Amino acid sequence: MFSDKILSSQNTHDGYFLLAKTIFRRLDFDKWYRSGYWDERFIPYVLYDGDTAVSSVGVCLNDVIWKGETKLYAQLSTVMTLPEYEGRGLNRWLMERVINEWRDKCDAIYLLSNDSVVDYYPKFGFDEFTEYDFTMPIIKTDGEYRKLNIEYAADLNLIKAKYEISNPFAEIKVKNYSQFMFHCMFFVAEDIYYIEKYDAVAIVRHDGKKMICCDVFTDKSCQLGDILGVMANGETEYAYLGFTPKSLAGCTAVESQEEDNHLFVLSGKENIFKDNKVMFPLLSRA
Repeated sequence: MFSDKILSSQNTHDGYFLLAKTIFRRLDFDKWYRSGYWDERFIPYVLYDGDTAVSSVGVCLNDVIWKGETKLYAQLSTVMTLPEYEGRGLNRWLMERVINEWRDKCDAIYLLSNDSVVDYYPKFGFDEFTEYDFTMPIIKTDGEYRKLNIEYAADLNLIKAKYEISNPFAEIKVKNYSQFMFHCMFFVAEDIYYIEKYDAVAIVRHDGKKMICCDVFTDKSCQLGDILGVMANGETEYAYLGFTPKSLAGCTAVESQEEDNHLFVLSGKENIFKDNKVMFPLLSRA
């Protein structure tokens, strides 16, 4: 007999944490939960066999700002089942429950999947759509910057303040500080910088000639190229943007070449990907 539970940030999550680590080796939800950043915007729906979490579908609630309007989007994530429990329809039951519960509560439902399950989600009414990648040439300019450390209170307060200002260069903005901090803790902790000249926080890393700019936060009047020019090194020739730029002047947009990544959007709901060349910000992906 299986039991289903909706976990909240007040519950004990040990079984769910173990399930996530078993299926997605790098996920450490326990650390995120104990940090205090896990909040009510992330809702795991979990099936248990006794005390063992065996299947789950996570719902991540995001405020998505598009063309001046803020909408509520539900991103499905950590869709997983223990291998020995596959083939019993457990995850299908959870998917149907989640979709039925959130279909009328939000403006869109979407998810990102890998190659191995692209045939699974159309069974629930999801259609696959193409995201776009954006690049821009970068010229090195003078300026000082320093690395920020989320373990230091002053640096963390600065990051949070700038995040709340948001990215003025982005066409699509996704507001979810809890999810943003998950990325900061596990994926970009070494890539967060403060550029004093532009009073900006930029999340950037270098890969040869390419600068990967995950996000930029500032309220100072300047151009994106000004900030990234300071962050450029001697090798940098262009920047890959981890968001859809508000202005395409000087930018190149091409269909996403990201491997093992597929965007699905639930049919019958709002879909900004149908007629626009856009991408969800890298640091908004659950």
